[in-house]
Amino acid sequence: MAAILMTVNLEEGMPTVPQAQSRLIAELGRARASGAKAVKLIHGYGSSGVGGKLKIGVRQFLSTKKRQNKIQTFVAGEEWDIFDEESRRLLADCPDLAKDRDLGRGNPGITMVLL
Repeated sequence: MAAILMTVNLEEGMPTVPQAQSRLIAELGRARASGAKAVKLIHGYGSSGVGGKLKIGVRQFLSTKKRQNKIQTFVAGEEWDIFDEESRRLLADCPDLAKDRDLGRGNPGITMVLL
């Protein structure tokens, strides 16, 4: 059985935003092909100067993909909480994500994506 959640570390190798977005396209395709329902993106939050740009670029990219109906939704790590409406939507589709260690921690270095 395929994993419900796939984790992708986009900050590995200190990529530029375009490099990270290219990798994100490939990883989302791979996640879909494997049958994953959700992807946890690790992009950092800016402490090194790179994560901030990655975080912004990744979330802008995901916003476009959501408008194009290429993904169902995404939740910024700082909003990833049982009290957030989009988080509850993700949890309703993938109840196993309630075990995610970042749920409720306000982690700005991640983004959760519902495929």
